[in-house]
Amino acid sequence: MPIQVTMPALSPTMEEGNLAKWLVKEGDNVSAGDVIAEIETDKATMEVEAVDEGTVAKLVVPEGTEGVKVNALIAVLAGEGEDVSEAAKAVDSTPAPQAKAPEEKAEKPQKEEAPAEPAKPKPDGAAGQAEAPRAASPSKDSGNRIFASPLARRIAKDAGVDLAAISGSGPRGRVVKADVEAAIEEGTAKAPAARAPEAPAPKPMSDEQVLGLFEEGTYDLVPHDSMRKTIAHRLVEAKSTIPHYYLTLDCEIDALLALRKQLNDAAPIVKGEDGDKTAYKLSVNDLIIKAMAMALKAVPEANVSWTESAMVKHKHADVGVAVALPGGLITPVVRRADEKTLSAISNETKDLAERARNRKLKPHEYQGGTTAVSNLGMYGIKDFAAVINPPHATILAVGAGEQRAVVKDGEIKPATIMSVTLSADHRAIDGALGAELIAAFKRLVENPFAMLV
Repeated sequence: MPIQVTMPALSPTMEEGNLAKWLVKEGDNVSAGDVIAEIETDKATMEVEAVDEGTVAKLVVPEGTEGVKVNALIAVLAGEGEDVSEAAKAVDSTPAPQAKAPEEKAEKPQKEEAPAEPAKPKPDGAAGQAEAPRAASPSKDSGNRIFASPLARRIAKDAGVDLAAISGSGPRGRVVKADVEAAIEEGTAKAPAARAPEAPAPKPMSDEQVLGLFEEGTYDLVPHDSMRKTIAHRLVEAKSTIPHYYLTLDCEIDALLALRKQLNDAAPIVKGEDGDKTAYKLSVNDLIIKAMAMALKAVPEANVSWTESAMVKHKHADVGVAVALPGGLITPVVRRADEKTLSAISNETKDLAERARNRKLKPHEYQGGTTAVSNLGMYGIKDFAAVINPPHATILAVGAGEQRAVVKDGEIKPATIMSVTLSADHRAIDGALGAELIAAFKRLVENPFAMLV
């Protein structure tokens, strides 16, 4: 029984490819693992190996054919002991479209329709030169798709030649190497200043494509809840519409840790229904929130949001605080954090985080804001870059404070260093302005008593 060779899917997202070259001919014997063809995808040219052994009975799709669908029949092998001619007859012999003619001996095809004006004779070697005027370009179909061999496309691209202005001399008006070289020699068919890309925009993998990569029974499907869908939508929006850039600094936080301890030790005791407790207990994150808010007030040009019609310049520094939830993330906002005391920020942050985990926040408590802080230091993360949450123009990613060796006054000494990375929207905040903002934050963190004034 004839062995069918089909167009392989060389990637999970591949739907079609170009059969660039056959490396075997009819009558050749092949074994499993032999390279038989080269396939062009939108990303690369890849070799195709035979999966069975046999004799090549028929090459169904000629080399140079474009847009061959995945799983389409491209060749037939005759199995062991099988008659090659009979195996070839078993295939529909209708010729495939877009076959590539031998490019070294390209000849001008006969006219399929009478042109608007008689075509002028061509000199030798210019068989594929563009004709002007003409009724229609035979190298295009009704959808304005240009049929050209991969080699012709590459030569045209390198030379800045517009394939749409060339009459192809290959079968059915296909543009081949000789056509492009003739156009280059004559100086015709220059590419326009701007040309829309021919290939469609890449699409994400479908559910079926993803699941097709894994064996059935090796996974469970957990439907997305509304929070996960919203997070996914907003992150895709952020990364596809906001031109992020990143600035990283190391901050020495020994003075900040010392101030935090002093303030916590001095916290008064208050009586409550659950017994006596301290009026506040500051965390490092509370001081970071305060420092970020004050840095925005010190650099007001960075306390902005981008819109297509105008820059939104905020009068207050409202800092969102990323809170991890089971299966998601939410960012409640500390309003006017620059004006609040550290103890007020601490208590408000704890309240917002607790109600966030219980899904009891009101929309106005997590919407808006002018910036955000994402702290993964408690997980031991040294540094990372966070994704901006629209309509913010910045977000500060905070790593863990750790003991490092630093040089002070020419001597190596230990210090507690915290790495922070500012993600900024380049539409609203240029690099120098972003550097000014993160430098202002660093000054406040390393001189924390300024936050008490």
